Amino acid sequence: MARRPVLLSGDPHAPFPDVSLALRQPDGLLAVGGDLSVPRLLAAYRNGIFPWYSEGQPILWWSPDPRTVFRTGAVHLSSRFRRELRRLRWQVRADTAFDAVVAACAAMPRPGQDGTWIVPGMRRAYAHLHRLGHAHSIEVFDEDGLLAGGIYGVAIGRMFFGESMFSARSGGSKVALAALARWLDERGWPLIDAQVGNPHLESLGAEAWPRERFMDALAALTAAPGLGGSWTGEFGTIPASGLAGPTAG
Repeated sequence: MARRPVLLSGDPHAPFPDVSLALRQPDGLLAVGGDLSVPRLLAAYRNGIFPWYSEGQPILWWSPDPRTVFRTGAVHLSSRFRRELRRLRWQVRADTAFDAVVAACAAMPRPGQDGTWIVPGMRRAYAHLHRLGHAHSIEVFDEDGLLAGGIYGVAIGRMFFGESMFSARSGGSKVALAALARWLDERGWPLIDAQVGNPHLESLGAEAWPRERFMDALAALTAAPGLGGSWTGEFGTIPASGLAGPTAG
C-alpha cells in the first residue's frame, strides 16, 4: 500500500513528522493540513519544511531530497551581466516594500506552472511574519525609483530561507539575490535555502545537497544568534553597480 503524507494536528504547536518520512513521489511531500500560523511556520522552517500549495488545495508541507541551496560566498553572475551592471544606476534596499515584492512574485508567470502558489492565505501569513521581523524582502529599484526586481524569505538564526524572487526588468532578481548573498556573507550567514532547483538557479551557483547534509547545517544555523526586526537600517542602500566587482585591469 502506497504511503500517504502525514495529516497534521490542528494544534499549531504540535511537532512536525520527521523529514525522513517525506514521500519520494511527489518528491518531498511530507504532510497535509494544519495552518499558516506563526508558530507552525517557524517550526516548519527550523525543521527543513516549507508550505507549497495551489488555490483550492489543502496546505501541503514539503522537504525535498536533494535540497537546493546557495552558499552566500558563491553566487555567480556572468561576466556579461557584470559588465551590464557597471552601467546601471539601480539601488538595492531591504524591507521597504515587502508587500509589493510578494505581490510581484505572485503575479510572475512561471514556466510549467498554472497560476501561483503564493495564494492569498500565504500572502497574509508572510505579511504577518514580516510585521513580526521574521520575514524580509530585498528590493531593487531602477533609475526611476520603480521596482526592477526583488526576493523575499524568512530568517531564523543565521539561516535565510528564500521563498520567491521576481524580475520586472531584465536581471532584477539576479541583482536582489547577489546583494542579499553578499550582505549575508559579510555577516557570517553561509547559506540561502532555495528549496527546489532549476537550470536558472543552477546558473547562478545553486547546489543540490543531500537532505541529511542540509539538515545538519540547518540545526546549527537556526540555533545561532540572528538579526531580528527590520533590516532596513542595517542593510542601507547598496548600488547595484557595486555587485559587479572590480573591472579587469
